[in-house]
Amino acid sequence: MKILVTGSTGFVGQALMQVLINREDQLFALVRRMNRNLPDKVHQIIHDSDSLPFAITFPEKIDVVIHLAGRAHILNEKVEDPLQEFRRVNVEGTLQLAKEALEKKVKRFIFISSIGVNGSSTNGKAFSEQDVPQPHADYAVSKLEAELALQKLFEGTETELVIIRPPLVYAAHAPGNFARFIKLASTNIPLPFVGVNNKRTFVALENLVNFIECCITHPLAKNELFLIADTESLSTKQLVTYLRQGMQKKANLIYVPKFLMKLGALGIGKIKLYEQLFGSLEVDASKARTLLSWRPPLSAKSALQNAGNKYTKVK
Repeated sequence: MKILVTGSTGFVGQALMQVLINREDQLFALVRRMNRNLPDKVHQIIHDSDSLPFAITFPEKIDVVIHLAGRAHILNEKVEDPLQEFRRVNVEGTLQLAKEALEKKVKRFIFISSIGVNGSSTNGKAFSEQDVPQPHADYAVSKLEAELALQKLFEGTETELVIIRPPLVYAAHAPGNFARFIKLASTNIPLPFVGVNNKRTFVALENLVNFIECCITHPLAKNELFLIADTESLSTKQLVTYLRQGMQKKANLIYVPKFLMKLGALGIGKIKLYEQLFGSLEVDASKARTLLSWRPPLSAKSALQNAGNKYTKVK
């Protein structure tokens, strides 16, 4: 098979490429500039255009497109209209790539979306594929709009669409919120999570990559939407405990009433951080296991312990 990957130099993309390189497939990577870290067997397609992201012409027949690239969450947003910018890259850019895929009769288009399309939190009932989307952030809005545009574009055509919505993806070298959390866990500071019994579902990088690989060829993934995640939901207390176990540290947790933590978060303008640490976001990924007979290679406990162990060795 001939597989084209966008976002091959990103956090998920690098891990995916390492797996795909071991297959017998012919690989193509869409990059902004020549990447010397990619093996010679990977054909690099250079496209450096901010105005027309992903507007490329395929150099030859492509069987599968895996679209990882896009505009992600920006911590210190500087553009005047963030939603418009998210739409330009994540919706318009994705459609440019998809139209080329359709014209060249690509067999399957795999789009990596976000659990944010479902919403920002759960209260006793895990998110599933049947939920009515309720995106709250600009990024999630753009991902939903891209999903709908792709479904409309590919409807009734020979190109199969697979949509994957992962929650937070973690590993020792993960960026963003998890990077800050694992750095905090690596200290000896007592953390105020002993009384926190929330439920959050994440997905280990290895598990997400394994599922994407499964969707490349599995016939039953055709034109399906999947919420993908680890099999276990964890409390913030468990999250810290497993990471610190991997770091050969004691959990070192203390009790602080949640209302005091919320007041403190409000006082310093960090209520979203409070919601992430104390709120719940559960994902029901049973469809992938039932329909595709897929099983994640790693348990959440093992993956977090591995992440903690690797972090102490590379930091």
